[in-house]
Amino acid sequence: MLKWLLLTLLVLPVRDGQHDFDFGDGTWHSQIRRLQHPLTGSTKWLDYDGKVASRKVWGGKAHLEELEVDGPTGHLEGLTLRLYDPKAHQWSLYFGNSADGTIGAPLIGAFQDGQGEFMDQESFDDRAILVRHRFFEITPGAHHFEQAFSGDRGKTWEPNWIATLTPMSGPISTDTARQHDFDFNIGTWKTHIKRLLHPLTGSTTWVEYGGTHTVHKVWNGRANIGEMEVDGPNGHIEGLQLRLYNPQSHQWSLAFASSGEGKLGQPAIGEFANGRGEFYSQDTFNGRAILVRSVYSDITPTSCRTEQAFSVDGGKTWEVNWVSADTLVQADAR
Repeated sequence: MLKWLLLTLLVLPVRDGQHDFDFGDGTWHSQIRRLQHPLTGSTKWLDYDGKVASRKVWGGKAHLEELEVDGPTGHLEGLTLRLYDPKAHQWSLYFGNSADGTIGAPLIGAFQDGQGEFMDQESFDDRAILVRHRFFEITPGAHHFEQAFSGDRGKTWEPNWIATLTPMSGPISTDTARQHDFDFNIGTWKTHIKRLLHPLTGSTTWVEYGGTHTVHKVWNGRANIGEMEVDGPNGHIEGLQLRLYNPQSHQWSLAFASSGEGKLGQPAIGEFANGRGEFYSQDTFNGRAILVRSVYSDITPTSCRTEQAFSVDGGKTWEVNWVSADTLVQADAR
């Protein structure tokens, strides 16, 4: 009998959490209470009111949420990109703030028994803390979110952000001061890609892929998200790129994820000048420290070109390993 029970457990299907965040699709009225000074013994809470808009991206394997609220300390805007890892059956939650256009470290977790819990380790006021996000009391007519900090490795938790969300309709307000460098890219594109098969080995073998690339506005243009889906000799490739504008440095941060891993990579930082965008990051490739450069060029109303290159000598020389030529199929509202 015990042997039969063990065999039964071994063949139970692993839960697919890809649709865990479907409850949040749509536009929601958000009432927020925010603890003004966390981890100080403070009991003063501030009230905020605004909107949250959430939608599926990447065919449902990711969700993008936009937050816009007002309260005693002013106007707050943020976004959360949620990526699902089909191997680990976990979500990675990346938060971005419009004030600096950067993405923080992800919170990792999953849903169980109708509640989602996600955690990471961060620094707050020069202290190492744990951060926890919880989604709970989820119904078709409402759901709740809570952020809490722990300064004692999870023994105790202090909530500092509590949101109650109820359905509503209507767009998030517009801001005419948005930056529009990537507006040319908004829409659906037919993409043709040439990819160097073995970069930094002296290889001259290229393979070709074809498919689609779709880009949508976020934050009314100060950020956008691109979804790519192509096929070629080495199979099917799906990718997602989140682009955030930093109004202080006047630069963009470009972070890429593949559907196989469900995690954002190191962002590339850069800007546009004279109709050409160049973005750089440091990375490792086959155990070697490299520089990565992405270039957007040859931009017209109906076409554009993207190129990726690696350098192992500090940028003195570059080897191109990815070239895509995109042709507009359908333009979205700009």
